[in-house]
Amino acid sequence: MKVVILCGGLGTRLSEETYLKPKPMVTIGGKPILWHIMNIYSAQGFNEFVLALGYKSEYIKEYFLNFYALNSDISVNLSSGQVSYLRSSEKNWKIDLIDTGDASMTGGRLKRLQSYIEPHGTFMMTYGDGVANVNLNELLNFHKNHGKYVSVTSVRPPARFGNIVFQGNQIVDFHEKPQTGDGWVNGGYFVMEPSIFNYLENDLTVLEGKPLEKLASDGELMGYQHDGFWQCMDTIRDKNLLEELWASNTAKWKVWNEKC
Repeated sequence: MKVVILCGGLGTRLSEETYLKPKPMVTIGGKPILWHIMNIYSAQGFNEFVLALGYKSEYIKEYFLNFYALNSDISVNLSSGQVSYLRSSEKNWKIDLIDTGDASMTGGRLKRLQSYIEPHGTFMMTYGDGVANVNLNELLNFHKNHGKYVSVTSVRPPARFGNIVFQGNQIVDFHEKPQTGDGWVNGGYFVMEPSIFNYLENDLTVLEGKPLEKLASDGELMGYQHDGFWQCMDTIRDKNLLEELWASNTAKWKVWNEKC
């Protein structure tokens, strides 16, 4: 099954990093967040990726063109120019890197992938900036069982600040960054049928606007509720949080077996 990852946005809220490179290439623990996302899928049996590129696409292309060498032990004979791999990468990923335009919106990027995706039927899709411990096979079963066009993983993200309860000036309860009690939001990690392409018009189509609204009104949009870990990387604060979790070996999105 194909897994589409949207990798083309400008990432303006993370400009400290993205003025040099695209957002999916911002690193967590020395590895691009895109690598983390792909490992989440691969660990659960999904290894065919279609990356929708845009802003600074050359960085992502160069990373994967050099991926084998960068993630292997190598021996170089400078007299002959021969290169030998002593320990090779164990990834069995197949990756299509498709330029979907520098200025395309989320729905526009997906629309540009139609000819690559449509013949293969049901596919998965996510954004290139969010990690989670979503059970993807459970999500896929949920999608198959309801028979609608689109399933979206809904999450209740942690509040950005601690919750304080007062009696007068006295604090009687304090919760550090609790999960919000209601207000489910789009967490990415979609499963879609090719029928989605009928709801997408052109490069300016924002997936989260009219397409999802129309799918909802048509009764073709279902929500898979995920109560586990989820975190997007919108700001430098988000990046630092993910770095801290990775460094402390408490990265709950790490569902694969490689050592942190």
